[in-house]
Amino acid sequence: MTRENKPVLNRRTLLGGTAAAGVGVVVPAGAAAAQGAGGRGPLDQSAIDAVVRRVERSLVELRRDLHAHPETAKSEASAGEVATSRIVAHLLRAAGLEVTTGVGGFGVVGVLRGARPGRTVAYRADMDAVPKEGIFPGADRAAHACGHDIHTAVGVGVAQTLARLRHRLGGTVVFFFQPGEETLQGARAMIDAGVLRDHAPEEIHALHCGPFPVGQFAVTPGSGLPGQDGTVIEVNGPDALARAERLAAEITELSTVAPPETSAALERMVADVQVKGGPLARFVTVSAGAAKDKDTGRVTVSVWYRCWPEERYVEVRETVRGLARKYAGTVVDFDREPFPALVCPERDALALGRHLRRVLGPAGVTVMHAAFPFNGEDYALFLDRIPGTYSFLGVRRPGADIAEAVPHYATFDPDTKAIGVGVRAMAGWLAARAKG
Repeated sequence: MTRENKPVLNRRTLLGGTAAAGVGVVVPAGAAAAQGAGGRGPLDQSAIDAVVRRVERSLVELRRDLHAHPETAKSEASAGEVATSRIVAHLLRAAGLEVTTGVGGFGVVGVLRGARPGRTVAYRADMDAVPKEGIFPGADRAAHACGHDIHTAVGVGVAQTLARLRHRLGGTVVFFFQPGEETLQGARAMIDAGVLRDHAPEEIHALHCGPFPVGQFAVTPGSGLPGQDGTVIEVNGPDALARAERLAAEITELSTVAPPETSAALERMVADVQVKGGPLARFVTVSAGAAKDKDTGRVTVSVWYRCWPEERYVEVRETVRGLARKYAGTVVDFDREPFPALVCPERDALALGRHLRRVLGPAGVTVMHAAFPFNGEDYALFLDRIPGTYSFLGVRRPGADIAEAVPHYATFDPDTKAIGVGVRAMAGWLAARAKG
């Protein structure tokens, strides 16, 4: 951990209610702009890289701390991201940002105003861990199996880096540290709390851990991640459960791609998303199951699916209705709009790709032309309102099995060297976008 002759207080002190951080570099606000900020001209990548080298070790320690203390979104079984949000808020305040907590639950907003004129841009990092039920092939406890601990560390690192260089920074960068991504509730809660209205960013940016080599980003021009949709079909009449089971089997057969169960299958999926017009250019993934309520006797078929492109929701819904009509006594009601797909504007994603190639070199960028079929993201709600980018930060360590780099797998073990890569890339990108 890089202490830089400053006090670093432990997690117990922080959670006891004092204004202290459990991990990371504590930088007094008045000194933030002076450290590591050589030069007086407009902010450039070399200045950013110099600061990142000084904070990188502390960010790895921050990630380790968060990883050891996973907090899932607020629910009947979880108090929410209580400690995580406190740690993030303290580190942002220590870096000199204007900080608001309790935004949409445990959300944290940090505002960094540069000394030079420019635009307002936003950066989003999600903080919650994955419940044990969401980890494939299974887990006995909640864990940071989706990399949100790395996302949080990168977001804090970007804020710390740009804060130290604020006298050369043009514009304003607003950081949204979001709770509840795994439940698809956190983004909506922060938006409903007014973060876009109150801060009026012109665009927003985010990254996610991905199964690409550490040191590489995947950009997503015109692609992203699918949304999701579903319904509960009621089945009535004689032999209702048997008929419901047959209907569930027919609906499940609509899937055009199967969940990857081997490392070889994962490798194919990662290769396929990088092929323009490839096998994942169009897909449907469906899960359906029949059940009988032991108290009421009610028989239902629960249907859940993702598709790409997003417009296929209309087609899939009609197909499900058509299958259900073959069984007398069924009632189908799609009573809500599908959760939207995350689709990145092509122009912005290509601009990000050009920036990343300058920072990381030509081999540091690949392009995703299709979406991963089994993942979704509530960041889609931000991109529905303002333009921006969403990229994948490679976390696969050299020589590692790909299952160690795929989120939601019990074997997920990202390379922490990706943290410094993410901070360098995103700090430079946000500085360039805020400058205008």
